[in-house]
Amino acid sequence: MLSSPLVFQFPPSMSITDEQFFEFCHLNRDLRIERNRFGQISIMSPAGSETGNREINILGQLWVWSEKDGTGIASSSSTEFKLSTGAELSPDASWIQLDRWNTLTPEQQK
Repeated sequence: MLSSPLVFQFPPSMSITDEQFFEFCHLNRDLRIERNRFGQISIMSPAGSETGNREINILGQLWVWSEKDGTGIASSSSTEFKLSTGAELSPDASWIQLDRWNTLTPEQQK
């Protein structure tokens, strides 16, 4: 198991489009892949059992709170977000306020 991400750097002439990155992730769906704002691609190692247990506990609590609160939506670590910096990251857990979610286009929500 990797202790830190494996990072790939590409020359600027080899930068890939958002669509190509999506296809790359789709073809390698068993890997945890992220892209930072500089275009570097990271392959993240899987979580160990202790970390996975902590993660599921946090996700469960976040989901219960989100459902009860009703002002936003919660997502798991398999959700990737494209940030305003251009980075594409998958946090362990996330919550987005419904007002903000509703301002996104269907394509952005996807």
